[in-house]
Amino acid sequence: MKNVILPRRRALILTGGALAAPMLAPMIATGVARAADEWPNKPVKYIVVFPAGGPTDTLSRIVCHELEKLTNQQFIIDNKSGSGGVVGAEAIARSAPDGYTIGLYTIAAHAIAPTLYTKLPFDAGKDFTGIAILWEVPNMLMTRLDFPANTVPEMIALLKANPGKYSFASSGAGTSPQITGEMFKSMAGVNILHVPYRGSAPAHQDILAGQVDMMFDNIPGPLGLMKGGKVKAFAVTSKERHPAAPDVPAMAEFLPGFEITSWGGVCGPAGLPPAMVTRLSELLKQALESAALKEAFDKQGATRRWLNPADTAAYRADNEKRLAPIIKASGAKVE
Repeated sequence: MKNVILPRRRALILTGGALAAPMLAPMIATGVARAADEWPNKPVKYIVVFPAGGPTDTLSRIVCHELEKLTNQQFIIDNKSGSGGVVGAEAIARSAPDGYTIGLYTIAAHAIAPTLYTKLPFDAGKDFTGIAILWEVPNMLMTRLDFPANTVPEMIALLKANPGKYSFASSGAGTSPQITGEMFKSMAGVNILHVPYRGSAPAHQDILAGQVDMMFDNIPGPLGLMKGGKVKAFAVTSKERHPAAPDVPAMAEFLPGFEITSWGGVCGPAGLPPAMVTRLSELLKQALESAALKEAFDKQGATRRWLNPADTAAYRADNEKRLAPIIKASGAKVE
């Protein structure tokens, strides 16, 4: 092979670059760490993957309010709803990994959707950086006020005697309320029609108007309607009765093994610098420990649940694995 002789100027550039690389690496690392320490130095977009006014949106706004107090920066809520949270989750996955677009980490988009949807525009395990899990919320089964049953056994008997006659609402295809309804159908052996809505608020309106018969939904919404005497509450989906509604039985009292809990947290796109993830995680933990947030969460029926970034990723993966056979057994599928 012939020796390759480089022009002197190019040789000097290449040699200089090789010598500079080891010196630049610490400088780059220092710059990333400084950026994390200074985050945020401008407003942060926070994508909520469900419509405004629903229970998850409310909890997200409470968290963002606490973050604003801790950082003296704006956290601007951007509601991107649709397809059970998939639309908003895709927006998070495609955002720049700079910490200025983060958003809601949910059971629907990140643990249910991978099994429920035949095709997703993202990989729930690879395209996100899980930052923290912040809360768990059971669902509550409510019905219109004039529903002709008053207990879960009476409801199951009624539904079995009238297959296909009654309907259940959800906050959207692929959401936790839908999967909870499908789980109920499968375990109770009943046939009820699924009616998806774009969020909880319009579904609640139709429950009150008698346009749809029943709904599993995150406990804050049904709890308020129940206390206002506007709906009947039949059961909660946590393993045991919920302290916010101690007189409402757990569904597991009638259908052993029936347990499903919605959860929410914060995530960003894949590739967020580890130092920034740590900074975000620590701020979220501080927010979660505030007395104001605890009081607000209690009013919403949400249980605070803190998980660090590593445990957050494992929790999501475990939920996907646990729910997959339930979803498959229900026969539910979204194209």
